[in-house]
Amino acid sequence: MIVTTTTVVEGHPVKDYLGVVTGEVIVGANLFRDVMASITDIVGGRSGKYEQVLARARKEAIAEMQREAEALGGNAVVGVDIDYEVLGQNGSMLMVSVSGTAVTL
Repeated sequence: MIVTTTTVVEGHPVKDYLGVVTGEVIVGANLFRDVMASITDIVGGRSGKYEQVLARARKEAIAEMQREAEALGGNAVVGVDIDYEVLGQNGSMLMVSVSGTAVTL
C-alpha cells in the first residue's frame, strides 16, 4: 500500500476517495528510560531509547491507518499527517496520531 504525505501519487490518478482514515498509538515512558534520557540530556547526545519508542509508535500508528484504509477497499493513503502529543500528568504518555485520505488508485 502506498502511504504518502503528498495529495497525489505521480503516474497513478485517484479513482475514488474513500474517506479519512486514522491511526493512534499511546505509549508510556517508564522511569528507567526517563532517567537515562535525563543523563543523555545532561551530557549531550541523542536519546536512543526514546527514538526507538517513537519509531515503534509511529510504525504502529501508520499500520493501524493502513488497516483502516484496506477495510474501506483502499490501496493507498494520501495527504498523510503525523502528529506527536504529550499526555497525562507530568507528561508521562506520548501519543502518535496519523491521518490521511484512503483512496483507490
